[in-house]
Amino acid sequence: MKKTRKWTMILLVAAVVLATAGCGSQQAAQPSGGQQAAPQHILVASDTTYAPFESQDKDTGKYVGFDMDLIQAIGKVNNWNIEVRSMNFDGIIPALQSSSIDAAISAMSITDARKQQVNFSLPYYQSGQSIMILKKNSAIKGWADLKGKKIGVQIATTGADLAAKIPKAKITTYDTINEAFMALQNGNIDAIVNDYPVNAYYISQGQNNAILVGGLQSSEFYGIAIPKSKPDILAKVNSALQTLKSNGQFATIYKKWFGNNPPDFLPGEPPANQ
Repeated sequence: MKKTRKWTMILLVAAVVLATAGCGSQQAAQPSGGQQAAPQHILVASDTTYAPFESQDKDTGKYVGFDMDLIQAIGKVNNWNIEVRSMNFDGIIPALQSSSIDAAISAMSITDARKQQVNFSLPYYQSGQSIMILKKNSAIKGWADLKGKKIGVQIATTGADLAAKIPKAKITTYDTINEAFMALQNGNIDAIVNDYPVNAYYISQGQNNAILVGGLQSSEFYGIAIPKSKPDILAKVNSALQTLKSNGQFATIYKKWFGNNPPDFLPGEPPANQ
């Protein structure tokens, strides 16, 4: 009987020791207490002279705009530390192809030609090309009136591609759209062909001597561009866009910059009739 009690006590002590050891090993496996991993650094290129999508605040020096808010929101979803690098628009795709940057968000239209060079995220904005002139230039009322005129465009854009098809037009390309705006004001060109929301925003900022004419000539969709060598970044960007859509943050950012809710399909592929 004594022996039985003795062995019972030994077994109980052993069980307590093992349980304590088990707890100790479990604690050792989680020394951080569930702390989140350090953010991944993601380098994102943008032509930061394209308000309201990306521009530099004159007072703070920070990059602001719809694209800037969106990429930071994507970074927060993915636990990314986003660094925005400003560069001319025509340098962005070469930088993506060399994988010297991780992504680019710069009001970039998704085109078949560009898809041969880089990957694109789900579309996140619907745009189109428009004509901007000074009010005093009553000779231009629409697209047909651009024939033979002096037209300003930003280099490497879909606006430049469209303007190149206008018969006998004299095309001047500029590194930034702001240079084209200045050329229009100085009378160096007759019109600008450029994305509608950017032209409209320029006018809304007090440029009351300029107007849009002729309506939209195209329907285009912006996407976040990713190097073909970084499919993991693409997958996480798309996943984050869907998260921001489902939790309402995308609509909040969109409404902040454009005053209305986004189309129901954004971010996402457009309906077949778009």
